[in-house]
Formats: sequence, structure tokens, C-alpha cells
Amino acid sequence: QVQLVESGGASVHSGGSLRLSCATSGFDFSSTDMNWARQSPTKGREWLAGILGDGSRAQYYAPVKARFTISRDNANNILYLQMNNLQPEDTGRYLCGKGLFGSGGYRGQGTQVTVSS
Repeated sequence: QVQLVESGGASVHSGGSLRLSCATSGFDFSSTDMNWARQSPTKGREWLAGILGDGSRAQYYAPVKARFTISRDNANNILYLQMNNLQPEDTGRYLCGKGLFGSGGYRGQGTQVTVSS
């Protein structure tokens, strides 16, 4: 059974940093491209970043490219998103999913990030 469990969200002030984690099980993680997206009432769902299964290449949504870093730990089946210089527009529920650009959908509950100015 495929499981994706996001964690690490919190309430922070502008300029703060967070590292999100996505613990996975039930599939061959190291062979699976993965991605992060976020959902908010104002913007809907936005794809943020994707990474190849072997971690050799990542792609980013332009507005976050300079501030966010996607990475993975294939030994422990965990996907990460390091977020720096957070801004209020980064507020949302962050989701991890399979596929470089989200083709696998989003199964988890997500983790809430709230950024106040």
C-alpha cells in the first residue's frame, strides 16, 4: 500500500526557513521521480519542484527556484523540501507526490505552512 506522509510544516515569520519531509512506503522509492506541490484557497494547487529517482536532476517552479531545494534520501525513502526566505505568499498546504511533475497525484494529508509578515 502506497503511503506518503508529509511533516515539518509550521507557522513562521517572513524570512524564516523550514524543511519539510515526506516519508514514503509501499513502492520502489529510489526508482520513482518525486515532487512537491502546495495548495491554497487563493492560488489552488501549484507544482513547486520535482526530482529524478536517483536524485541527479531537479526542476523548479521559477518563483521558488532561488529559495527552495528539493532533495531525497533513497536509503530511508524520504523526500525533502528545504525552504528559505519564506514569504506570506508561500502559505499553503504542502503535498508530496509521485512523478516529476505530479503525474502520480497526491495521496497524503499534506503539511501546513503559514508565513506571517
